[in-house]
Amino acid sequence: MEGIVTMYEDFMKKADPRVADYPLMQSPFLVMGILLAYIYFVLSLGPRLMANRKPLDLKKFMVLYNFFLVGLSLYIVYEFLMAGWLTGYTWRCDPVDFSQDPKALRMVRVAWLFVFSKFIELTDTVIFVLRKKNEQVTFLHLFHHSVLPWSWWWGAKFGPGGMGSFHAMVNSMVHVVMYFYYGLSAAGPAFQKYLWWKKHITAIQLAQFVIVSIHISQYYFMPSCQYQFPIFIHLIWIYGTIFFILFSNFWYQSYTKGKRLPRVAQQAAQHNGSSIHENGTVANGKLKAN
Repeated sequence: MEGIVTMYEDFMKKADPRVADYPLMQSPFLVMGILLAYIYFVLSLGPRLMANRKPLDLKKFMVLYNFFLVGLSLYIVYEFLMAGWLTGYTWRCDPVDFSQDPKALRMVRVAWLFVFSKFIELTDTVIFVLRKKNEQVTFLHLFHHSVLPWSWWWGAKFGPGGMGSFHAMVNSMVHVVMYFYYGLSAAGPAFQKYLWWKKHITAIQLAQFVIVSIHISQYYFMPSCQYQFPIFIHLIWIYGTIFFILFSNFWYQSYTKGKRLPRVAQQAAQHNGSSIHENGTVANGKLKAN
């Protein structure tokens, strides 16, 4: 046991000391505890607490929450660009700058902020549970919200910046669009007519994985690359492939296999005078999309 502790301590000594004082960055066990508590709440404790209660009305909070994340994601994109991606990075083999240069420290800050934003986004699932939308807590959603923050924590802890940060910047761009849509959706029926582009969010997410995979794949074809963490390259490529498959399946289930359902629902709505919400549910609750 003592040997394992020594190995862990020696390993953690290799972490970037510049992130040591940032919130959540002191120990992986704190992060692990938060994520395990999150999984326990959304899969067990939360549904049991809400079993005999009415769904909470969180519409006003959801509007504020989603548009806050739009602003935060925009800021993260801007900081990534100013910290390197528009101010010196080659967009090919870019190593992590471990110096005390102001631009390098700016990259450290935005890398941490990106990780921290992923823990804020755990609120997405908590909202589902409190509104008794447990069917939306899918494997894809839970995997994305629990496993990836854990992986990104290690990236920021050891290598904040460099070519491994490209996917974080692209992901933040996608989240600007995604949370803007969610904000409009939560704003009420008056905005439903502006939500015709829901399908395109999934298309943007799929494009994200392709773009990130193309960028990161450059590493395998370069005769020499000084990026210090090849393991992050491999993980980003693996995650990109996994998520492309998962989101492609979501696309197929939602927009290909179930593409006729909206027409059926619309006919039913016209017949009984009900209206259709953006999630495919007829207002009287009798017809639901897959």
